[in-house]
Amino acid sequence: MAVIFHLDLDTFFVSVERIIDPSLNGKPVIVGGQPGGRGVVAACSYETRVYGVRSGMPSGRAYKLCPQAIFVRGSHGEYSRYSNMVKEILEKYPPALQQASVDEFYMDFTGTELIYGNYMLLAERILDEIWEKLKLPGSIGIGSNKTVAKICSDFNKPRGITYVPKGCEKEFLAPLPAEVMPGVGKVFIKELHARGIYTIGDIQRMPAEYFASVFGKGGLDIWEKCNGKGTEYLSEHWERKSISSEQTFRSDISSPAEIEAIMFRLVAKICQQLRDEKSMATNIHIKLRYTDFSTITRARQVTPTMDDRFVYDTAVELFRKAYTRRVGVRLIGVGMSSLVEYHEEQSLFETNENKREKMMSAINSIRNKYGFEAIDFGKCEAG
Repeated sequence: MAVIFHLDLDTFFVSVERIIDPSLNGKPVIVGGQPGGRGVVAACSYETRVYGVRSGMPSGRAYKLCPQAIFVRGSHGEYSRYSNMVKEILEKYPPALQQASVDEFYMDFTGTELIYGNYMLLAERILDEIWEKLKLPGSIGIGSNKTVAKICSDFNKPRGITYVPKGCEKEFLAPLPAEVMPGVGKVFIKELHARGIYTIGDIQRMPAEYFASVFGKGGLDIWEKCNGKGTEYLSEHWERKSISSEQTFRSDISSPAEIEAIMFRLVAKICQQLRDEKSMATNIHIKLRYTDFSTITRARQVTPTMDDRFVYDTAVELFRKAYTRRVGVRLIGVGMSSLVEYHEEQSLFETNENKREKMMSAINSIRNKYGFEAIDFGKCEAG
């Protein structure tokens, strides 16, 4: 029987911000856009959730629900650093480990009963070590496959442990709302509700053939997961697919120069994170949203890079070609994808490129120690 653990770090972004600034402990905290703007909530503490604040909610609405909340923009380089430290702790425990995201990990403990004994005690031991060494809270779900384990980790937060033994999956899942099932998004849940389907048990009682005929191959996959089935094998490596940063303006902007100045700051944060994670990107893309909410994207393949100047020049060129309507802009975003690992090349001679890489590495160190605003590059002129 497979035994899969899923670790989900509780309110990870907020927890890291509280490590950086202990004065935030016990207070309502929101990570994301500022309350006076049109950004969104990236993460929120449990103290804000009692007022109805949720991730993905517009920051303005979150402020109305919880005006006493402290809004923090976020320390993205630190999130990656703490994620890596959690991974280092976990690596000594299971025979197989898979990182699913910056704050989620799967562990395969199949066949380790004689080594670890009680799995509940093992989960508690893991959570205790992460808390003692890093002061990060987390929850663990234990099941016979990845889907059940993931749902379990969210069942008893914060700092909960939930174990569903083999054979009890359907009984455990049946009363839960259908939207807790991975893969059931906002569009899918509306279609389910329109057919009178509200719980996982409702799906379990439907014939697989009918569910597949209505919702297709993806629907059949959901039906199988609702009936307790799921993947038992872990992928060895997790690779972040992309890094992006965007800003929704407090009031629409029509000045290209002002927009490009904001893009400069977005690029700096993205490249900072790339260097922190020892990564480079081979795709640069922008997102442009007009006053009427029409949105366009543009992208370009490039040689692997993490250089602010090159990324900014490319992003600005994409923006200038895309910004054709000459009306107000509501949002601008810059992103990098197709990430590859960075390997420092050794050379007998120090080139200008080597010097620039050392300079950027030094800037990263200063920012990580004293904050992002402590130092900045000079603004690049594109075109």
